[in-house]
Amino acid sequence: MTTRVVIIGGGPGGYEAALVASQLGGEVTLVDTDGLGGSAVLTDCVPSKTLIATAEVMTGVAESTELGIRFGGKDALDAETVVHVDLAAVNQRVLELAGRQSADINRRLTDQGVTILLGRGRLEGKERVIAETADGDVALDADVILIATGAHPRVLPDAVPDGERILTWTQVYALDELPEKLIVVGSGVTGAEFASAYDALGAEVVLVSSRDRVLPGEDADAAQVLEDVFERRGLTVLSRCRAESVTRDGDRVVVRLNDGREIVGSHCLLAVGSIPNTAEMGLEEAGVALDRGGFIVADKVSRTSARGVYAAGDCTGVLMLASVAAMQGRIAMWHALGDAVAPLDLKIVSSNVFTAPEIATVGMSQAQADVAVPKVATVKLALQGNPRAKMQGLREGFVKVFCLPVTGIVVGGVVVAPRASELIYPLAIAVSQRLTVDQVAGSFTVYPSVSGSLAEAARQLHLHGNDLVPKE
Repeated sequence: MTTRVVIIGGGPGGYEAALVASQLGGEVTLVDTDGLGGSAVLTDCVPSKTLIATAEVMTGVAESTELGIRFGGKDALDAETVVHVDLAAVNQRVLELAGRQSADINRRLTDQGVTILLGRGRLEGKERVIAETADGDVALDADVILIATGAHPRVLPDAVPDGERILTWTQVYALDELPEKLIVVGSGVTGAEFASAYDALGAEVVLVSSRDRVLPGEDADAAQVLEDVFERRGLTVLSRCRAESVTRDGDRVVVRLNDGREIVGSHCLLAVGSIPNTAEMGLEEAGVALDRGGFIVADKVSRTSARGVYAAGDCTGVLMLASVAAMQGRIAMWHALGDAVAPLDLKIVSSNVFTAPEIATVGMSQAQADVAVPKVATVKLALQGNPRAKMQGLREGFVKVFCLPVTGIVVGGVVVAPRASELIYPLAIAVSQRLTVDQVAGSFTVYPSVSGSLAEAARQLHLHGNDLVPKE
């Protein structure tokens, strides 16, 4: 008998699950509200990284004088006098790319035989989904239900977005002109990425951080590199202070801090976290447990507390990354439809912060390595010694590799560099496949290449008898 699968939410967790379920012979219906791809494609990952791609070009232009490039004549040195960003054109491209990506996903699902309903889904017990569509409610009986409804930006009680001057990260793509002075509230990944991008695009940027440093959840050495870069480029970071309110005064915004200071700018971007889209869905009535933040409680094979109901993506609060959401969705369907499945292993997940430079991590963190017993061996190499980095004029960055004593198995790493999101892949393979530093060191790298520093770090962690002795 064909298994009826109903998926609520068309983001990475939902559409990847739909593809797997269809391939495994399920009768799949996907109920989606905002457009296939979800926030990852329409308002988050794809748009922000497209914007950041333009910022990367501007960063390269601004720092190209070291490479001998001159602008506006042989005596001119300032790239900013001859190069500027047309933000309206940038954002038009951002939205067009997001729309095309969403359409591609739609075609792929349709080709796989997935039925797509435009509407809002809610549970009616454990075996039925009600899709609230423009033509009325549609009842969908299900053997398996997956909830992949994502999350939306959190806002402050006294900082209500207006979509013009006070913005969430989903609203910035409506801007036609570059902000004269952008105040970014929140120094986590989203806040740091937008602060870095708009600084590169030419805006004056102030970053308000409630913690003692930016990116408090990332590697401390990496965060320090980014703070040093921000300082060098003239970006202002206000640490250990919170925004109590954001108000609009004509063409200005006023951000009042908890220490009494007021910061005046042209625009304010709120990047203070996310709230799961789980309200008024009939979840608790169906026996689906939520935590205190409203996130769905799911195990390592994406099961909820309700039999036959699974959950994936940001609505679970488990490492809010598109790659993790997609894997949770796939795992859910593999498990539900009887295919071979391995539980979600967060220890092998690689992630990236798309600032300039980028910060990529995988596996064990420095904080975990510092308290590990037995002690984890660590090597950190600055990119200043890498020949390719010198050729490219790279000033900041490093690679860091962690491995276990005695065995030399690679358990984690950090890369801080342009395109760190690409450079982390060899370490991700090493961590997931439990390769040793000797195996990594024995692989050829191109000379010259930034990835050569990864092999050099592995060589410095070479296994000698029963002890790993990092060489200075």
